Amino acid sequence: MLSAVLAGVLAILAFLLFVSSWKKKYNLPPGPTPWPLIGNIHQLDKLAPYETLTQLGEKYGAVYTIYFGLNPVVVLCGYDTLKDALIGQAEDFSGRAILPVFERIAKRKGLVFSNGTHWQQQRRFSLATLRNFGMGKRSIEERVTEEARFLVEFFQKKQGKPFNPASRITAAVSNVICSIVFGERFDTEDEIFQTLLRMVNENITFLGKRGFQMYNTYPSILKRLPGEHNKIFQNAATLQTFLRGLIDNHITTRDPNCPRDFVDTFLNKIEEEAGNPDSHFTLDSLTYTTFNLFIAGTETTSSTIRWALRLMLAYPEIQKKIQNEIDDVLGSQRCPSLEDRMRLPYTDAVIHEVQRFASIIPTGLPHATLYDIKFKGYTIPKDTQIITFLHSALYDIKYWDKPEQFNPGRFLDENGKFVKNEAHIPFGAGKRSCIGEALAKTEIFIFLVSLLQKFTLSSSPGESGPIELVGGGTRAPKPYDVCAEWRV
Repeated sequence: MLSAVLAGVLAILAFLLFVSSWKKKYNLPPGPTPWPLIGNIHQLDKLAPYETLTQLGEKYGAVYTIYFGLNPVVVLCGYDTLKDALIGQAEDFSGRAILPVFERIAKRKGLVFSNGTHWQQQRRFSLATLRNFGMGKRSIEERVTEEARFLVEFFQKKQGKPFNPASRITAAVSNVICSIVFGERFDTEDEIFQTLLRMVNENITFLGKRGFQMYNTYPSILKRLPGEHNKIFQNAATLQTFLRGLIDNHITTRDPNCPRDFVDTFLNKIEEEAGNPDSHFTLDSLTYTTFNLFIAGTETTSSTIRWALRLMLAYPEIQKKIQNEIDDVLGSQRCPSLEDRMRLPYTDAVIHEVQRFASIIPTGLPHATLYDIKFKGYTIPKDTQIITFLHSALYDIKYWDKPEQFNPGRFLDENGKFVKNEAHIPFGAGKRSCIGEALAKTEIFIFLVSLLQKFTLSSSPGESGPIELVGGGTRAPKPYDVCAEWRV
């Protein structure tokens, strides 16, 4: 018995010596002492790991190190630090951490979970093609407005009775990106479509759970064991098979001289580079890039709109001020346009505050160093995972007064005009910032204004009270019902 205890103590001391020598060799930032085998994973709050990261930042500073197993992870806290890294040293922090979960799902291909030349070419092509098909332009507003009209009709059919709006909001948002990528929208009542959207939500939610970190720490063990991670991989495979079916249909129906959408344009690019053995444009990369766009263009935007409606239930006086502004500028019949945003400064301020307050993806997607880099006097070795802690910028007390409070007035000057705040970075910053930012802003504005122009929203009987969050690394309000009273 004594020998076993002694062996355990010696193992712990050996581990601590290993960590100490590693930190000294690379001059890593300070941080909490890790435990053998698991590192600091046990310290992260299961329901709100971003709260733990905030507390560690207060103790160890704006740049600190934690461990997932034996792997060091550097956390960047506060807007100033994030700005210095993502903008000031943009190239150094442009890598994506291809964690084992991402490796298994995307095979280092596509727009999001790749690095180097492949990522550069996918991002450049995707940006140019999405813009050609209307992203950030007037033409895309017509598609968003059409989906907003369908959503308004759905709300109206409820005749003021309680209902959960989540699935229909998600379907409406998803149909916008689907119309750009695949050239078609889906029936929002379609069971297969709704199942796919639920899978998207499950996979996004998993990114913030402890199981995600455990799998990335011990993939060789957990891939052989039962658990929630297996469902995530099954979901991803199902989604990719569905998308590949849409791509195959495009192959048989497309006219190379008249591309209808993103997929047709990508297929033209594949054909153009058919003689290049090193081409990064293949059917596999198309499948993974459309997979990325489908997920990214669906979940975070729909989550923001769900947050906005939940906050309208919690703050009816704010809802009323938005409606008064809409009535003055648009009246009850004219459909909103993005051009109206400047004439609706209070509404714009509320939307910005929703994005800040919600902090939907608090840690962002993980970055990585592609080579040894120097930052803030520390040395961060190649292949180190970097957590760009966006939540710490959106709640940075240096830039936001009482950040824990929901206050749209922080985006207005004394004359009621909208004012920007540089620390407002819900879409990230630098070379890995979200390429769909312009589209997301258009959708959030038009959907929210369309709904509040037509309806007064209130909580269903017995559901009023403080906003409660679903546990996990993503920040989402618990499912709720809403009553939508026709006001036109």
